[in-house]
Amino acid sequence: MNAPLNAALLAPFGEDHGPHLSGVYAPVNAEQTLHNLPLLRGQIPTDLNGVYLRAGPNARFEPHGRYHPFDGDGMVHAAQFSKGQLTYRNRWIHTDGWQEEDLAQQATFYGIRETLKGRTDKRLKDTANTDVVGHAGKALALWYMAGDAYEIDPVTLQTLGKARGITATGKGISAHAKVDETTEELMFFDYSTEAPYMHYGVLSADGALQHHVPIDLPGPRLPHDMAITQHYSILHDLPLFHDADALALGRHKIRFHPEMHTRFGVIPRLGASDSIRWFSFTPCYLYHTVNAWEDGDWLVLVGCRYMPRTRADGSIDPEGTARDVAELVMRARLWCWRMNLATGETEEHVLNPDLNVEFPSCNARLAGRKTRYGYLVDHSSVTTLQWAGLRKMDLETGASLSAWTDDPVHSWYTEPWFAEADNATAEDHGYLIAFQWNEALQRQTLDIFDARDLSTGPVAQVELPARVPVGFHGCWIAERRLLYSAEKNLRSG
Repeated sequence: MNAPLNAALLAPFGEDHGPHLSGVYAPVNAEQTLHNLPLLRGQIPTDLNGVYLRAGPNARFEPHGRYHPFDGDGMVHAAQFSKGQLTYRNRWIHTDGWQEEDLAQQATFYGIRETLKGRTDKRLKDTANTDVVGHAGKALALWYMAGDAYEIDPVTLQTLGKARGITATGKGISAHAKVDETTEELMFFDYSTEAPYMHYGVLSADGALQHHVPIDLPGPRLPHDMAITQHYSILHDLPLFHDADALALGRHKIRFHPEMHTRFGVIPRLGASDSIRWFSFTPCYLYHTVNAWEDGDWLVLVGCRYMPRTRADGSIDPEGTARDVAELVMRARLWCWRMNLATGETEEHVLNPDLNVEFPSCNARLAGRKTRYGYLVDHSSVTTLQWAGLRKMDLETGASLSAWTDDPVHSWYTEPWFAEADNATAEDHGYLIAFQWNEALQRQTLDIFDARDLSTGPVAQVELPARVPVGFHGCWIAERRLLYSAEKNLRSG
């Protein structure tokens, strides 16, 4: 039986922790499993089979001090599709920190506005709230600041424990690991404030640690994403990182350094530390890549370039840029970087100078191979994490091929993911899936689009009696990659 409407919690902990604990950002307090949900539009496609997972922050106890959206406990929301039927679930990620606070029934950790990772007096919690990645028959819940990889059952969402391959490193894993669905290897990195400041690794198809090497950086950095091609991984050294004085005092504060280059490090998939080659580009920050691939001697990387704030004379405003990144004020442009492995040449150019687009996905089966299409959100440049519309873009020309929004003012979409149709015949033969909260209607839906043309609107729109709070990243795990028996799925309820 479906649960009653779980209404938005308005300022559940009071107003003194900042603006991101109320309204659309407010946490939900119930775990639910919902079947037989009402269709507002269309029918759920029968050739859509698998699970869409989306991670996000969901504060459980009143925080100590100021709250940032990065602080909330990890919760995963999932839409499981099977032969035209839909089941919705949401579950907490039972991290070590979650379990400690569950016993205490109060917050025992601090957020990034109040402390720094590594402090023992004001501890920062590994929330596993940033991304969820399908690998080795499980889903890995990951944290942007490089922590443990928590394995969850991708169907039931039960927390199963920590990934043995990551535990074996003695280090951590950052949020944006990449899976090559051809080999089923998982590539990852972590970063820290201690030399050599980064490590890079590979998990095999069964989740075992296959490769792990140190990556020397000039100092402590704050990379967020990476990319893979068929034979290489691309790591990031960006000119936005810790303020040295604040770091020494145990505080989290960032600075942008426009005098420094953005650098991409290219390393063979199983390469030694000294095999990495660095390529320099104009200074910027980079939250998320779309995809990368090999083109002869060239490596091509497409991503969403965080556009530095500029002064009236056109020069970069480093203080304003750092403040924008810290407060998640987004002005991103679809961008292309090219690196020639034979000559060392570099090229870069904007693909679309006009659209503020971010939180991208592509056909994940082709990750590391050339793809033409990317699927992104229209990102507000003034409202934190508001994505009013979805957009399909050409990764070669930068053209917007189709787009959709229900309401450009009141819609809040989640990160969309491409789900390939059964027996697909083309790269874009499939569906785009995203949760949507309509603030004006106080209505939560799950929207399913034909990825070949978003402009016709959802082919199916399902109403949920429970709100899905604003969150971060997700993934699609096709049925063929769910290594669980039908009997176990039935037992899951």
